[in-house]
Amino acid sequence: MKLKRTSLLVEPPASATSDIAFILIVFFLVCASVEPDKGRAQTLPRSEPEKEKEKQSQTLEVELTRNAVIFNRDPMSPERFTETIKLKLADKTRDEDKIVAVKSRKEVPYSHWMMVTDIIEKAGGVITLQLEETQKIQVK
Repeated sequence: MKLKRTSLLVEPPASATSDIAFILIVFFLVCASVEPDKGRAQTLPRSEPEKEKEKQSQTLEVELTRNAVIFNRDPMSPERFTETIKLKLADKTRDEDKIVAVKSRKEVPYSHWMMVTDIIEKAGGVITLQLEETQKIQVK
């Protein structure tokens, strides 16, 4: 008995590929246009009322020299500095208000620096170091 061979592989018509491509393009355009056009949400800063500005305290500044302490641009002895820093930090309740910026010159001995920072810590201050800033200015 002889069997008839039939071809099972049928080639799709060439016109169908352009239809499929067109449908895919339309699909992606519709999906892309669904995204909202809002952009990124931002919180704009508002100006502070005058009362809040007055409540904010300035950072206390301490500059160390070889044998003296300069507190808020007023040179004083270590004994007087101890009393003054205790008085300044006694009425401050928030940690943000207790920040003391310590500037130190190169010739200050380490023992002097340790003594002054210990006084500040015992008075309840939070020490922050101010590093020397360098700027390059080009003149044309």
